[in-house]
Amino acid sequence: MKHWQIDQLPWDQFDPSKVDPQLVPAIKAASVVERNSVDYALYLNNVFRDDPDFREAADHWAIEEVQHGDALGRWAMLADPTWDYHAAFQRYRDFYQIPLEVEQSVRGSRTGELIARCMVETGTSSFYSALADATEEPVLKALCKQIAADEFRHFKLFYDHMNRYLKRENIGTLQRARIALGRVTESEDDELASAYYTTNDPANIPYDHTRCIAAYMSRAMKNYQPQHLRRVANMVFKTIGVNPHGKWQSAVFWIAEKLFFSRQRKFARIAGIS
Repeated sequence: MKHWQIDQLPWDQFDPSKVDPQLVPAIKAASVVERNSVDYALYLNNVFRDDPDFREAADHWAIEEVQHGDALGRWAMLADPTWDYHAAFQRYRDFYQIPLEVEQSVRGSRTGELIARCMVETGTSSFYSALADATEEPVLKALCKQIAADEFRHFKLFYDHMNRYLKRENIGTLQRARIALGRVTESEDDELASAYYTTNDPANIPYDHTRCIAAYMSRAMKNYQPQHLRRVANMVFKTIGVNPHGKWQSAVFWIAEKLFFSRQRKFARIAGIS
């Protein structure tokens, strides 16, 4: 059961004067990625084909993710009335596909798959939390708060199932850390770059991964504050089985924070965004 409905959002309070035009392209890209979660549910159903409890949970997760995409798409069409969310989503689907005919996780184990899903939910929950805090547009703020709450619940969903599989597969901390950090680096792969391209660039412009990922990431990352990154670090530590409140974790967080904002500045330079 969904925790909220799109029509419950305060659409009548939409204020175009408070829309950040630099943010709209990132929202467009995020909308089609969220909407595409149906394919990920099919993939997860294949990987967990003999686990009916998880398959049911994955199907429900996908329903909520699709709602995120539809709500973000509706907002983006208010912010840019010339844009067509449904046409953009179809273009994205035609341009980017994930492999669905699989029987094993690309992470090497079911525990690894669930670790990767935890990392995705860590990223999305932090992104929408940061966006809710950064934006002054009332509808987007309300929407991002709802999505962030869903994504935190989704993290717990995958985390709980991960712990269930850990008892069977017994994956150590170092291997869990490699899987987690590997999935974090994949945030710069073709999924988001393709989403930015198909939702923002005309079809006659060639796809350039470097340009598109820089355009998306520079816009997304600029909304983060240290408190958002600290929550990310705590969720990563929790996933890999490390106490997030240990003495050396503060040093790790300090380094990660510096690297994060340095990366954002690099993306902004590539994208030509001040």
